[in-house]
Amino acid sequence: MKAAVLREVNQPLQIEDIQHGDPSPREVLVRTVAAGVCHSDLHFQNGSYPYPLPAILGHESAGVVEAVGDMVTYVKPGDHVITCLSAFCGHCEFCLTGHMSLCQEPELQRPMDAPPRLAKGDENIWQFLNLSSFAEYMLVHEHAIAKVREDMPLDRAALIGCGVTTGVGAVIHTAAVEPGTTVAVIGCGGVGLSAVNGAAIAGAARIIAVDTVESKLELARKFGATDVVNAGETDAVAAVRELTGGGAHYSFEAIGLKATAEQAFKMVGRGGTATIVGMIPMGTNIEIHGPEFLQERTLQGSNMGSNRFRVDMPRFVDFYLQGKLHLDDMISRRIKLEDVNEALAALETGEVARSVIMFE
Repeated sequence: MKAAVLREVNQPLQIEDIQHGDPSPREVLVRTVAAGVCHSDLHFQNGSYPYPLPAILGHESAGVVEAVGDMVTYVKPGDHVITCLSAFCGHCEFCLTGHMSLCQEPELQRPMDAPPRLAKGDENIWQFLNLSSFAEYMLVHEHAIAKVREDMPLDRAALIGCGVTTGVGAVIHTAAVEPGTTVAVIGCGGVGLSAVNGAAIAGAARIIAVDTVESKLELARKFGATDVVNAGETDAVAAVRELTGGGAHYSFEAIGLKATAEQAFKMVGRGGTATIVGMIPMGTNIEIHGPEFLQERTLQGSNMGSNRFRVDMPRFVDFYLQGKLHLDDMISRRIKLEDVNEALAALETGEVARSVIMFE
């Protein structure tokens, strides 16, 4: 199969012929139909987050089940599925207490002494975040997929695999935004737009989108933003605090920078909650003025929207088909696998919401 392989940090991905194994017990072979190019892929490509190499990147995807291994009862060949990097074991402390997105049990990967899921001849190719979706096929654990209805377009379904689940989930699960409250979202890429959309679905009365790119702010209005703030032209913290009469009830940082994470905390008022959704580079420390915690303000993180993806993703599909989730406007362009490096470069400029690789 054709796949995009990262062999060196800060180098272009190489399109290579790779072999996938046959499904072992509890494994599923998925024919990839669509894969979003997410900012998280860029973080690993540029070395912000170290990962074993060589690896096939990609983690936001949807496809069709091609084959299943022994003991798989959840899906059958022909089923349409969305993948999720936060695969779950179902029996650890995190899974049993409803925090499946925090599960990291090693049983979801093959043992080191077993044949690898991905290889090029005798060379082992690392699977990226349980998935490696920049490839024509994915061989994954059955707990890394969610079955969805077949009338859902798979290019839009792929977005649910990461960006939508992360953004909407941070709003409705991690922060539990209440109807009638005020929300500020910093960053209007795929995750930020999803957070804006999630806030609208949750019934927030005022949703303030913050970015430095005017076209993305206009796009945020389509996703439910009631107000926009161009942080390149004004003090974003002051603007949000003025619009909300002293600070938002909730804020969400969807970029992954020290400065914007600190701004997110400053944007909330007394009793408010700031949720950091973006992937802040390793080694970065966030500075908060200690006395502000006496105002019962909360700073918290969110991993993949605190999801229960087997439940959430089919619901998000229903939201889209009901017109509540605005996925059509999130896709900037549809590309081929060979164009993946251009798509990663475009993420650096901040001009696009999502490029989606189409495999058929």
